[in-house]
Amino acid sequence: MTNLSIMRSREQRTAWLFLLPALLLLLLVFGYPILRAFWLSLFAKNLGTQLQANFAGLDNYVRMAGDGRFWQSFWISSVFTTASVIFELVLGLGIALILNQRFFGRGAVRTVAIIPWALPTALIGLAWAWIFNDQFGVVNDILLRLGVIQTGINWLGEPTLAMIAVVFADVWKTTPFISILLLAGLQSISSDLYEAHAIDGARPWQSFYQITLPLLMPQILIAMLFRFAQAFGIFDLIAVMTGGGPGGATEVVSLYIYSTIMRYLDFGYGAALVVVTFLLLVAAVAIASWLLRKSRLTV
Repeated sequence: MTNLSIMRSREQRTAWLFLLPALLLLLLVFGYPILRAFWLSLFAKNLGTQLQANFAGLDNYVRMAGDGRFWQSFWISSVFTTASVIFELVLGLGIALILNQRFFGRGAVRTVAIIPWALPTALIGLAWAWIFNDQFGVVNDILLRLGVIQTGINWLGEPTLAMIAVVFADVWKTTPFISILLLAGLQSISSDLYEAHAIDGARPWQSFYQITLPLLMPQILIAMLFRFAQAFGIFDLIAVMTGGGPGGATEVVSLYIYSTIMRYLDFGYGAALVVVTFLLLVAAVAIASWLLRKSRLTV
């Protein structure tokens, strides 16, 4: 074994030694609850069993396969997540490109731009619920003054409009998070690349597609990964704005799990819902990580 190999081996052992406390903490905080939920999902524990845990095997998972409400909430979560992440990535990239330019007051603008993301989500949900209120909301007031509508629109009382409203509120709040991540990636790209590209006769849009996007792809995938996990598990924003209504049109998986456990006290089935949702998120993270590694190899 060469000296270089010995040094690398020692560095790896030292790195694992320093990481061990953090890994143990993560295992305690995240690993134990998931294992506990999986164990509980094998039991029937509800009002029918007088909250006593009776072993049921995979009955909860079989029940889930035929649970139309679960699959509806899963579809709603997928639609909400897809719409939110797409709009946030597009808008976040545009804002990051603007904030990356040199202009007077850029620091102040960057600070103000991150305020929506820093505010509590429940407070934001309450504010947007009032903004979209059909009688006193600002949105209807502006549209009425402009003559676009003649009567107030019941934004949170119509299934499609309610979904649009919650997506809009989520995009408004979390787009700054995407823009900050992408701005960090933009600042890591050397300006010499753009200058050399311009000397070769490339136009700005060509530099964007041939330099910016390829080098920014790892940051885009990381942002997409974080936002997918957060958006799919969203709870507080929708709980405050619509409560899952109207008629379950905005009831995402997290709201359904909350109702199952806290309202109906069906702990075994609720644990099964948690396990399946967790596994779906793990699968999504694995796919995103594979795309991230692929993009790095390509770049």
